[in-house]
Amino acid sequence: MLEKFDVRTQRKTEFVPITEKIQRIVTSNQTQSGICHIYVPHTTAGITINENADPMVPKDILLIIDEIIPFVDHRYQHMEDNSAAHVKACLFGNSESVIIDKGELVYGTWQGIFLCEFDGPRNREIYTKILEG
Repeated sequence: MLEKFDVRTQRKTEFVPITEKIQRIVTSNQTQSGICHIYVPHTTAGITINENADPMVPKDILLIIDEIIPFVDHRYQHMEDNSAAHVKACLFGNSESVIIDKGELVYGTWQGIFLCEFDGPRNREIYTKILEG
């Protein structure tokens, strides 16, 4: 089952928690066992799984990634002035797959699923595809 939902980001860079939305999709499809694939079809956004218990962790990740890949660099050649966002999205990737067991997403105690925004604020589409079994 393929499903899509939209997320409106608020800042130039941010991690937006989407775990609950993904779990609602799994629950509404009554999937007991399988894989949920999460995909963002944008070249300046990504999907990641990381700590969701302490909101400072995503902020720390963004702090370091912005330091490593600055928004302004005289070597960038892309005319839209968002080269850094493209590089960051490449490093994070545009998808994740999560196991479903007994109707629940399987992830670590402190983990959550995030949309990674690197060129916001924007409207972002997120697709999920559940493979049962």
